[in-house]
Amino acid sequence: MERREDVCVLLPTLDEAETIGSVVEGFRDAGYDNVLVVDGGSSDGTRRIAEEAGARVIVQSGRGKGQAVREGVRNVEAPVVLMADGDGTYDPADADAMLEPVLAGRAEHVIGDRFYRMADDAMPRLNRAGNRLVNRAFAFVHGRDLADILSGYRAFTTESFERLRITSDGFGIETELAVECVKHGVPTEVVGVSYGARPDDSETNLHPIKDGARIYLTLFRLAKTNNPLFYFGSVGVVSLLAGFVVAAYVAYEWFVRTPPVSHEALAVVAASGILLGVQLLMFGVLSDVIVAVNREQTRRIEELATQLGRGEQRGDRYRTDWNGSETGRAVTEHEHEHDREERPAAEAEAESGSPTADR
Repeated sequence: MERREDVCVLLPTLDEAETIGSVVEGFRDAGYDNVLVVDGGSSDGTRRIAEEAGARVIVQSGRGKGQAVREGVRNVEAPVVLMADGDGTYDPADADAMLEPVLAGRAEHVIGDRFYRMADDAMPRLNRAGNRLVNRAFAFVHGRDLADILSGYRAFTTESFERLRITSDGFGIETELAVECVKHGVPTEVVGVSYGARPDDSETNLHPIKDGARIYLTLFRLAKTNNPLFYFGSVGVVSLLAGFVVAAYVAYEWFVRTPPVSHEALAVVAASGILLGVQLLMFGVLSDVIVAVNREQTRRIEELATQLGRGEQRGDRYRTDWNGSETGRAVTEHEHEHDREERPAAEAEAESGSPTADR
């Protein structure tokens, strides 16, 4: 693949001494010499091993994978970033396939689908079920099936990354990247990759329960600006159902039970739940309309900016061509004037020389 010099391989790490050396060497052997390791304060010699393998190493100023990725991109000078993990689970041989859509101009963000070729022991059953559930929830909430939004194997342009609003510090970075790409209309493709098991001596930094809960919360939180109807509507439906259940209990106690039992406080709770649910649903619908209008306006502004940019480029080319043609025209006129000045002198010389020749 050409243009490998335009790519920087970004590897966020934390205590990956057992694998980081082979990972860096694998990408360098694949032709990617620009490897940046962002270390989160490892205490097992990860930085030293990475430097010996030929990587440029920086120590992140904060904590968490998300913060490491943001800081790493700020230190990248290449126009394209290939992001992977330092645990040896991703195959550097898939780098060309990951980068092809970006370098060909078809996409600005590429996600590596781990389920395409996943080793049997690469992921525990609980994690695998949780991943598939997250992917289905993402497709339902955000309206786009990206196959494996939690994949850490990514390729993207630095320009597209700067357009995204990434705030997550932990493992929610992959979820946030996927949501922001859908939200901002970033051209995104999915490429099947290999995913292997971590070496036995390498310990994972991912906690399935804690980090899984954070991922789900991130997915729901980001729906507020990308799918407000779901964000507010889901809470509204829960409030409505709770209100109706309490109201049904109050009605049963009053109309069916003998003697009737009144529950004034529960009646107020039921009415409040129903009213809150209706208001949240209405607010979700209005927010969804506002978001749709905003997206349309943003799309038109981006199209106008693109057209203006192309117009300026054509204007620059026209001015360049016009200046060149004017210069050529001036040179031509100067040559013609010089010829007109030389012609009478040559004719006079010829006339004065012909009598001499006759004599």
